[in-house]
Amino acid sequence: MASEKCLAKGSCAPGPLPKGQIRLYSMRFCPFAQRTRLVLHAKGIKHETVNIHLKDKPDWYFEKNPMGLVPTLETSSGQVIYESLITCEYLDEVYGEKKLIPADPFEKAQQKMLLDYYSKMIQLFYKIPTGKNKGEDISVLEEELENKFVWLNKELVNKKTQFFGGDAITMIDYMMWPWFERLEMFGLKHCLDSTPELKKWTERMSEDQSVKATMHPIETHKAFGKSYFEGKPDFDYGL
Repeated sequence: MASEKCLAKGSCAPGPLPKGQIRLYSMRFCPFAQRTRLVLHAKGIKHETVNIHLKDKPDWYFEKNPMGLVPTLETSSGQVIYESLITCEYLDEVYGEKKLIPADPFEKAQQKMLLDYYSKMIQLFYKIPTGKNKGEDISVLEEELENKFVWLNKELVNKKTQFFGGDAITMIDYMMWPWFERLEMFGLKHCLDSTPELKKWTERMSEDQSVKATMHPIETHKAFGKSYFEGKPDFDYGL
């Protein structure tokens, strides 16, 4: 897990990388960046991490990623790749050992369809706690999330596998995990109550070495989450 403080506006850009090395621009608590960190760890890719202050971004960072978001990868030859799913696919293609994306075209298509479904759910993880903090009625949104969890649960039941791509962790599991790690921070852990297979999946995932290497303790997540939902995210919390 990266421990460096975030670089903010006015900071100097990191220097060039030694040949063959790769750099990840990240933020310690970003679930999208965690996707890339999970893949880097799972594939045993040596890398350096530079954390970016997402509320006070350095000017030089926009030259690498015009949207100013994380994650971004940078190679020693100056190639830049950004967007979480694209960075993860790139890493799996370039670093051949321990492939996470299935070779079979149908299995690959299945994972992409599932990921597309899941991507449309992500906004609910933020809408619900934001609405709750504003004193809004969130019951409809919670019901929507619970129904989507029921659908994911049914996927696991129908597949009769421990993970979404089979009996070993594959790319789809890592792409979904970061928001499940944060369920307690979002105040949404109870949404798993009627989905026993999905709940077992979260328990299996939490035992994975790459998940353990990139996760934060729940109290740390809660502290950062409190600052985030109050509109003053403490990106360097705990450092």
